[in-house]
Amino acid sequence: MHRDLRLNAVGRRYGGRGPWVLRGVDLAIAPGTLTRVEGANGTGKSTLLRLLARLDAPSEGRVTGRPRTAYVPERFPSVLPFTAAGYLTRLGTVHGLSRGSAARAAAAWLERFGAAAYAGTPMARLSKGGSQKVAVAQALLADPELLVLDEAWTGLDAEARDELERAVAERTAAGGAVVFVDHDPRRLAGAPDATYTLVDGGLKARTGGDGTGLGPHTVVVVRGAAGARLPPDAARLVSTAEETDSGRHRLTVPASRSDVLLRTLLAARPPWHVVSVAPPLDPGSRA
Repeated sequence: MHRDLRLNAVGRRYGGRGPWVLRGVDLAIAPGTLTRVEGANGTGKSTLLRLLARLDAPSEGRVTGRPRTAYVPERFPSVLPFTAAGYLTRLGTVHGLSRGSAARAAAAWLERFGAAAYAGTPMARLSKGGSQKVAVAQALLADPELLVLDEAWTGLDAEARDELERAVAERTAAGGAVVFVDHDPRRLAGAPDATYTLVDGGLKARTGGDGTGLGPHTVVVVRGAAGARLPPDAARLVSTAEETDSGRHRLTVPASRSDVLLRTLLAARPPWHVVSVAPPLDPGSRA
């Protein structure tokens, strides 16, 4: 994602004289950021996400920027004339992958979410959880620049929920942007760069909602070459970074991002040495 996606004075209503669901919304989604959207039922969260995903057009105002976008809806239409693998492969070709690359990506994501056993199962016969795993996989298989998640964790088992959190961290570390809604306030706690609340059709930034003081954090101590700077993909993941000695850094990272941070540092060229990883700390205990 090379530029911001922006909503400028955006409003949305259904029907020419229907009530305004959203009005006067200004929002910028920058590359490499994670944004949480909150609000009570019926406040327009799904409407806002559909505008960001370009599935709906605003009734007024402008949306600028066209990142390559993938969307996971709150309800995924599982009654489709494909098997799980067949659907993902077909969608991968729509995104520009060759058939072989699409099939390999489909198999990899199904495996990653614990769904490889029913790759050949017709979509109409999948359970709610199985259907949701396919919904998430279809959004991730083409490396989107903007990932929009509307209650995407609903229906997933614990292992798949954790895997989706890791995938979100990977997207932002790679410079993509992620916007999500989830009913669980602990979801990705400590990780969002910004949190917004929908109230009376408007969007309000939550004070202190940048994730720096929310949720458990892990402390990672790493060593690189003297004077080396953290790789950009790693720097985007951490909440704080302190060079405590020449080449030695103490990093605090939201617990949901720690696995991705470690993989990023170990895969860097040259790789960084991981000195220690402390267990997750409670909020306010990172001193």
